[in-house]
Amino acid sequence: MHRFISTLARGMALLGGTVLAALVIMTCLSILGRQANTLMHMDLVQSLAPGFAEWALGTGLGPIFGDYEITEMGMAFALFCFLPLCQLTVGHARVDVFTSFLSARSNRILRFLTEIALAVALVLIAWRLQVATEARMSTGQTTYLLEWPVWWAYAASSVAAWAGVVVAVYMVWVRTVEVARGQDIIGDGGEAEH
Repeated sequence: MHRFISTLARGMALLGGTVLAALVIMTCLSILGRQANTLMHMDLVQSLAPGFAEWALGTGLGPIFGDYEITEMGMAFALFCFLPLCQLTVGHARVDVFTSFLSARSNRILRFLTEIALAVALVLIAWRLQVATEARMSTGQTTYLLEWPVWWAYAASSVAAWAGVVVAVYMVWVRTVEVARGQDIIGDGGEAEH
């Protein structure tokens, strides 16, 4: 079971990382295109190389159309893709200053309670994303520039959020077993301890 959960979490993170990398490349190209377009409109370039400037502008040189909308949709999806791995590896922010003086049993109980809270939060988020997806599908709402259906981003984010729920529920089960047995099963790196 741990191998499946680990593969799911890491696969989602790789997918999110790929989307994030594509967004970074697209943003850089869009900025370069915007700057090149501005350059081609400058009086100096227009006077020194009017033919080249006209040709370059004629090729569509400029920012990527709808880059803000693509970034908005892609970032939401990437964020939810990273949640399963963050959940598995206990990557959420925590304050060890307050827990370092507690006993191992108390820390296990605290981790168990934290996992329950995080699982409940993820279930609520995934459920509301699913509701929002259905609402956007029924209204036919689209993005302003690209006119892409808004529900696409909600649906993709919802799938990633439900993957996070699967990992979160697994982690609640793991922490329950840890409290019952009095020993750690999964370390902070997300790897099963032997």
